[in-house]
Amino acid sequence: MLDIRQATIDDLPDITNIYNEAVLTTDATFDIDPKTVEERTSWFNAHDARHPILVAVENNTLIGWASLSKWSDRLAYADTAEISVYIKDGFRGKGTGRKLMEAVLAKGNEAGLHTILSRIVAGNSQSIKLHESLGFGHVGIMREVGRKFGRLLDVYIMQKIYLR
Repeated sequence: MLDIRQATIDDLPDITNIYNEAVLTTDATFDIDPKTVEERTSWFNAHDARHPILVAVENNTLIGWASLSKWSDRLAYADTAEISVYIKDGFRGKGTGRKLMEAVLAKGNEAGLHTILSRIVAGNSQSIKLHESLGFGHVGIMREVGRKFGRLLDVYIMQKIYLR
């Protein structure tokens, strides 16, 4: 059974391992070097009630996480966050990402956020379709803004606006 809950600092090693797997094997993140738990601790501590980190646990194994992070430190952006979702290899394509996104988006809505942004590498049609199904619209494409695995990559910007 899948349990989605608020992340704790004790989850950080598993969160970091899932993230590092994506760093090394996918273009879902533009980080190139794996992160240490110590490096990710400051990232973890930058989250709060308005910017939660949720984890998905199945059979006592942490298999994914989602977060809402501040879009910018500039105060005019206070009601805007960026969503991130990472699923452990072997557990992708089974609905966990959708459930995590639904849960973290509900938390953002409850916290009074107005806009959620997402950056998705071009070619990740599964993620784009998932975002569309959850009410995200297309904003634009940033052309050739990243280089990973020897390729220049475009990034799609998608946005969800909570209607109040």
